[in-house]
Amino acid sequence: MVRQGKDAIKERERQRQEAERNMHILQDIALDAFESRKAELKGDGKAGRWFTPLELHVLPKLGRMPVSEIDQRDIRDTLAPIWHTKADTARKAMNRLAICLRHAAALGLDVDLQATDKAKALLGKQRHTAQHIPAMKWQDVPAFYRNLGGSVTELALKLLILTAVRSYPLRHIHEDQIDGDIWTIPSAHMKGRVGATSDLRVPLSTEAQAVIEEARKFSRDGFLFPGTIKGVISDMTMSNYMKRMGLEARPHGFRSSFRDWCAEATDTPREIAETALGHVSGGSVERAYRRTDYLDQRRDIARVWSEFVIRRQSS
Repeated sequence: MVRQGKDAIKERERQRQEAERNMHILQDIALDAFESRKAELKGDGKAGRWFTPLELHVLPKLGRMPVSEIDQRDIRDTLAPIWHTKADTARKAMNRLAICLRHAAALGLDVDLQATDKAKALLGKQRHTAQHIPAMKWQDVPAFYRNLGGSVTELALKLLILTAVRSYPLRHIHEDQIDGDIWTIPSAHMKGRVGATSDLRVPLSTEAQAVIEEARKFSRDGFLFPGTIKGVISDMTMSNYMKRMGLEARPHGFRSSFRDWCAEATDTPREIAETALGHVSGGSVERAYRRTDYLDQRRDIARVWSEFVIRRQSS
């Protein structure tokens, strides 16, 4: 090294550092990337299962590989088995892997930041067609509602139908969130990135308030729909109930039922119907100037929807 005009000590240190960089395996990089992003993920990433696609479909094959050695062929071979059959999962796994490679580059590691794009080119366009969650026709909802009883699961389904909210906030509804005829869903329970969502005020019809009052006799630690042993009822509890009833429709589909009813049976403006579902409507500039959540209008919609569901009970 001296004869080559180099500092032998510095050169040895450089080689040692390079060897250490090359020994960083994907498993460690993925965990570090996940840890650094927890603050911007709902429930520290657990609720949305950010790490799951990597854990199930990438790390078993590539987890022990030095991240600097991973190329597009490795990624292609890893995700090829699910690229068409589980398209959404494969897409998430690919996106998470791209984040891990960018994280590795930020750490100063020698990685190919284009590896995921190259892998997509090798895998080709996905053939899988997205399947919508089966929904009950809005005309059939009253008959289903009529047959629901007073168990925790059935009361949860009743309130799900009446409010048209997602399963997660419904299952985690707490006494502290209810004030008169308003249920305020915390932003942490809303779908979307941390900081990009806000609390949602849900107007409660007279029928919805009655369901809540009936559910209070089952409450535990303030949660209206507790699980059998601990926590709250699982996401599968309501789905399994509908399966046992021989129905193809699933609980999440009641949001579609409500939305179709708004479009076909009422003259509800689109932005109000979308707000009722907790959807972000309009462009960024429009949203910046719009300060209302249409609470009064949505209260009327909730009342009419409830009356439709109940009125058909006596027919």
